Amino acid sequence: MSHSKNSRDGQHQKASKLSHLPLSTNGPLECALKGTVLLNHPYFNKGSAFTKEERRDFALHGLLPQHIQTLEQQVQRAYEQYCSQPNDLAKNTFMTSMKEQNEVLFYRLLQDHLEEMFSVVYTPTEGEAIQNYSRLFRRPEGVFLNINDMDSVKRDLAQWGKAEDIDYIVVTDGEEILGIGDQGCGGILISIAKLVLMTICGGIHPNRVLPVVLDCGTDNEELLRDDLYLGLRQKRVRGEKYDEFVETFVKAARELYPRAYIHFEDFGLDNARRLLERYRPKIPCFNDDVQGTGCVTLAAIMAGLHISKQKLSDIRMVVFGAGTAGVGIADHVRDAIAADADISPEEAGKQIWLIDKHGLLTSKSEPLSDAQKKYAKSHDDWADKKTDLLGMIKEVKPHVLIGTSTKPKSFTEEIVREMEKHVERPIILPLSNPTKLHEAVPEDLLNWTDGKALVATGSPFDPVKGPWGKDGKEIEIEVAECNNSVVFPGIGLGSVLSRANRVTDKMLMAASKGVAEMGPALKDDTAPLLPGVGVVRDVSVRVARRVILAAMEEGVVEEKDVPTKEEDLDEWIREQMWDPVYRPLKYVEGDKASRGAKGHLRVLGNPNDVE
Repeated sequence: MSHSKNSRDGQHQKASKLSHLPLSTNGPLECALKGTVLLNHPYFNKGSAFTKEERRDFALHGLLPQHIQTLEQQVQRAYEQYCSQPNDLAKNTFMTSMKEQNEVLFYRLLQDHLEEMFSVVYTPTEGEAIQNYSRLFRRPEGVFLNINDMDSVKRDLAQWGKAEDIDYIVVTDGEEILGIGDQGCGGILISIAKLVLMTICGGIHPNRVLPVVLDCGTDNEELLRDDLYLGLRQKRVRGEKYDEFVETFVKAARELYPRAYIHFEDFGLDNARRLLERYRPKIPCFNDDVQGTGCVTLAAIMAGLHISKQKLSDIRMVVFGAGTAGVGIADHVRDAIAADADISPEEAGKQIWLIDKHGLLTSKSEPLSDAQKKYAKSHDDWADKKTDLLGMIKEVKPHVLIGTSTKPKSFTEEIVREMEKHVERPIILPLSNPTKLHEAVPEDLLNWTDGKALVATGSPFDPVKGPWGKDGKEIEIEVAECNNSVVFPGIGLGSVLSRANRVTDKMLMAASKGVAEMGPALKDDTAPLLPGVGVVRDVSVRVARRVILAAMEEGVVEEKDVPTKEEDLDEWIREQMWDPVYRPLKYVEGDKASRGAKGHLRVLGNPNDVE
């Protein structure tokens, strides 16, 4: 018997052991739909790839061309169609249309060309699509909730399924979208885009997700003047009524879909952290802008410290840019230092300095948010010292320099060379997006430090060549992108599969460790500090494993019989990840069919049951 056959048999035995799991992707897919109804259902539709037997059993004869194609052939044709589009926005629109017709083909095309298409289905092109939402609008997707009709929130959410139908909800209020600001109801597209990433990167089932926009009005005058704008034509509502609206949504979502994980996305600066801190002690929720950026940045720092052979507990870190992202990174690193050194978060915070456009945050800086106050240094201690960025580098001698300032070229040659005087392998992470707002470019950082800087950026950059090898040999250094998409899908996947009732700090720290463990630079210091999106599904499995094990330690896991051995846990995770492949369809009569087989998931809910 050949080794390959042994391997296949072993895989089949493992799969059969796990096929009882509710989210198992093993075996045929039950379906109660036939004819044109089946062809118009994007989750079940295979187009020209329906087999001879499926065409017979599902009454498809005469509805399709005669030649039966493979998924690979369909992907080839779809890719040619994609490439023929005149610009990236047209490509984005093409992909949206494909998703509405055939989800397997959409995700398989995206999976096969993920590195090429990522910027089209997400930032920056998705930002352009959001700006043009009301002009490109063809058909609605997701839930549009109205702040002026709070009594209908629960009923409107209830249209989307029963209690067990929804695993993952992404919600936005559209105020701070992808660096382009207030986009009103067009924010629904960021909820949809995040869920696409959850499926392609994390294997969350696409028929078990729910995109939501909270329409609170908009302060975008251009939208308010646009006759085609589809959202509420009023100034954005704030204050008590806004908080009541968010509370109404969260309460309704939890009552209707008690197993769902809620992902807050692109809320305004004043609300993002405040809402997260209000709800995370009570429900399984996550904010990618606050927590995801911190997680992936910590992973880059951990990988860098592995190369520089330093301990996390010993580092000094300067963050240039004290907004939501900067403070979120500081919080995550502070908590990791505290855990590593077994000290209090307050004590760990003394190793972190935050700088804004006026200089170091001190006790006399105004105004300071509650989140910033934790890092404000004593004014008296710094009264006679220079507290601009260069002065701080000279005084603090940091191992790590983070940029979230959106101030381009602020990491000057003088600043970087000063940092390198005191640290052999400085970790420098200019994270501001888009590229034109980066604090420095990798080529300059590496040239100014003779190739010693350990660099990760907020946007993709080409590799950099220089004479930094042994005896001045030219080498090429690949630059990592601090892309949240290598971390938030795994956090969500682990939380969903384990049915964690909260997302704790230890779970987030475990996620960072999971990403750092897969950094290519751990084996080759000319390779990127972080894994790229090309291997993101493997990264998500590792992150989910780390998150689930941490959740077990924290006592927040509600799912029964979750494996505790790493190898078994990885197999358990993979078995429940949705893959873009055509599973054989098995016909079942309507009276014997599940809601999923009837195509009712995300289609038919229970609004009449809502009081």
